[in-house]
Amino acid sequence: MKDNRAPFRVLSALLLLFTITMVSLPTTAAARYAAIVMDSRTGEVLYSRNADNRLYPASLTKIMTLYMTFEALNRGQLRMDQKLPVSARAAGQAPTKLGLKRGGRITVKDAVFALITKSANDAATVLAESMAPTEAEFARNMTERAKRLGMQRTSFRNASGLPNRGQKSTARDMAILGAALIHDFPQFYEFLSLEEFDYHGKSYKNHNNLLTKYKGVDGIKTGYIRASGFNLVASAKRGSNRLVAVVFGGRTARSRDIHMASLLDKGFAEIEKSHPSVVPLPFGKPLRIALGAPHSAPAEIQVASTAPVPLPVKKEPVADMSHIRYVSATPTSSITPASLSVERLEKTGWAIQIGAYSLVTTARDQIHKATAEARGILDGRQVNIEKAISDGKPFYRAQVLGFDETEARQACSNLAERRFSCFVVAPDLRLPNYIAQKSAS
Repeated sequence: MKDNRAPFRVLSALLLLFTITMVSLPTTAAARYAAIVMDSRTGEVLYSRNADNRLYPASLTKIMTLYMTFEALNRGQLRMDQKLPVSARAAGQAPTKLGLKRGGRITVKDAVFALITKSANDAATVLAESMAPTEAEFARNMTERAKRLGMQRTSFRNASGLPNRGQKSTARDMAILGAALIHDFPQFYEFLSLEEFDYHGKSYKNHNNLLTKYKGVDGIKTGYIRASGFNLVASAKRGSNRLVAVVFGGRTARSRDIHMASLLDKGFAEIEKSHPSVVPLPFGKPLRIALGAPHSAPAEIQVASTAPVPLPVKKEPVADMSHIRYVSATPTSSITPASLSVERLEKTGWAIQIGAYSLVTTARDQIHKATAEARGILDGRQVNIEKAISDGKPFYRAQVLGFDETEARQACSNLAERRFSCFVVAPDLRLPNYIAQKSAS
């Protein structure tokens, strides 16, 4: 006997499937959403939602790869100009990638820039294999290092963020990582603001659209896989306040960016109530050098800007300027910034930079003020006022040379207590050259 109820059963099944789909879609989107806004200096959380949910970080994973690369550069395990071999595994990584060929080579600098802009998975594997026998072992090292940073709910399985069920993190952990990157590597952090990267005749734009659309944003990294949605860790600085914010699970890149901008607006409004800015915003774009103090440090550190920033100076006798020697007080265009920095830093070791200014006279004045305030710390050192280009406009870095690492860090700490900008420049850091390359891209 024919069952006349069969069509109704099919229809009922289809209706049930449709209902489940319609209900589950927003639930899935909500389940992978998380956000946090943090004061990068104090670790104070200004906004939080689902911040401890373990989710897929996608290419936010590359922030940890960059962190460990910067550590390797600091301890001399890697050099920026070092050429790294491309393995078959690296060449075979899924897009997005540079298209590196097995047996080829890429410099550490280019691999770092490829991670920051193109989010290149092949470059991530190259870096991982330069620091560990295998990418899997490097991922275990990443997880261990993350735990030491306080990222207690994070586990890494690769260097790129390509899909893996065991690779999870949280918005809170990613905010911790972003703040650590800023404060542990100020000499490298400005790379995260690189808007374009040229490699073998191709130009790659940074996926972080907020670099050009939100005032004060100077990093850090986007991420996307189907399981995660659109993720972003962003950092922005206004006056003396710097925020690190994280969004997981955006429906689109555009909606994620709009939401991030809203969170940053609210975060700055909130932090201004308790910590009003003491440094005026520079005219035009910020120089994008992170100068935040560690989370535990109470001292406020001012940001180097393209506009002169008045610094408080105590009424004390002006220092005897014969104790400092100018390597280059009036740099000329016939000398490249790269040759200035590399040759001098190789001879004098570590350096400190107390600011970058739109006028060479302002840079010189700040050197004088810092020397007067430093109580002899800068006496006998070489001073270099170095010209570089950002967005087609010249600026001048005020640098003091001739330190070892310990002396440089102590000098910066001392100057920071006196409310001077300061960060340490490692001997192998070709910072002016990178700025020049960016302006030419």
